[in-house]
Amino acid sequence: MDSFFIILMVLFIITANIFAFIAYRKKNNLYFSAFILLLLAVFFGTLGGTLAIIVIRDPFALFYGMQIGYFLLINSVIVFMIAILATVIKKYNSSNM
Repeated sequence: MDSFFIILMVLFIITANIFAFIAYRKKNNLYFSAFILLLLAVFFGTLGGTLAIIVIRDPFALFYGMQIGYFLLINSVIVFMIAILATVIKKYNSSNM
């Protein structure tokens, strides 16, 4: 049972990143991609917590969903920081030319 939830967590994280990448390719905006990851952190955290409660039948299984949400939230913050860094580098390069 333990490996099932770890595989599910990895699957949620990969799926969220793929959705964010597709959103980036469509809009060509890193900030939008970070926002999509933030929304998916809430969605997949809720989905994972609900699924864990249904499978395990223990109220403390909700913390599994919170852990997925936490990992995706950290992922969203990393993408947001990369977007800020890319914007600063782009502004710096355009002002020096």
